[in-house]
Amino acid sequence: MDWQKGERSRNVEIDSGRGGGGGFGFGGGRGLGIGGLIVLAILGWVFFKDPTALLDQGGPVGQSAPASQPAQVDPQQRDFVSAILGSTEKTWGDIFAANGRQYVDPKLDLFSGGVRTACGLASTAVGPFYCPGDQKVYLDLSFFQELQDRFGAAGDFARAYVIAHEVGHHVQEQLGIFDKVQQAREQGAPMEGANGLSVRQELQADCFAGVWANRSEQRLHWLEAGDVEEALNAASRIGDDTLQRESRGTVVPDSFTHGTSAQRVKWFKAGLESGQVSSCNTFSGDI
Repeated sequence: MDWQKGERSRNVEIDSGRGGGGGFGFGGGRGLGIGGLIVLAILGWVFFKDPTALLDQGGPVGQSAPASQPAQVDPQQRDFVSAILGSTEKTWGDIFAANGRQYVDPKLDLFSGGVRTACGLASTAVGPFYCPGDQKVYLDLSFFQELQDRFGAAGDFARAYVIAHEVGHHVQEQLGIFDKVQQAREQGAPMEGANGLSVRQELQADCFAGVWANRSEQRLHWLEAGDVEEALNAASRIGDDTLQRESRGTVVPDSFTHGTSAQRVKWFKAGLESGQVSSCNTFSGDI
């Protein structure tokens, strides 16, 4: 992937490490409350990390944040993140404008160890996630090494897919999908399970990542041989069934939150092949 062609974003932030210590009140930014935080805890994890790492979940306001330190960011890695984020800003800005809407760019916070967010206190163990409360994507760059070592998903385009997936959640927030999911949950619709709202929302974010991949390639011609396979491999390696089989030796569909490997590949490819948001309606019919 010739990522140097990408437009650079001005929205990449380096966390100062001041997130540790002190208390944190729920509801910063737009405000989520406990119910919204639970939704975030399900929707934020791309790679099924430690569910206790979102420390405010169900805990008392005022507890300590996870240990954190100023993020030490390699300049080339920051440039890579900036290029990918910049390309998502251009892609989604154009799509929204073509439909008479304005896209508000998200911020991307690079942190190390732990971070304070409008959705709670999180540690590196939670993995990359998006917080609708402050409209930020959070990423500890050490995750990219784990992506390669633990999940066997190496390559720049696999890393770009992770960022684009989280930006896909921001697109959902901009379109009001987060609010609709929360309303449906409050009305009794199941979050977990093979047909649950969490799976459908995660698969849509995969599809949105595919839309970005299609549109950015049309504009920048930056993909190289094997790049698409890198992203498809990453999507396959993080399916609920694959992760459960590897960790438990069995698959429990009732506990699915992200979709199977086949579904994640299917929906990423749907966006990649069409480049159309209309191809990403995962909330209707079979998935």
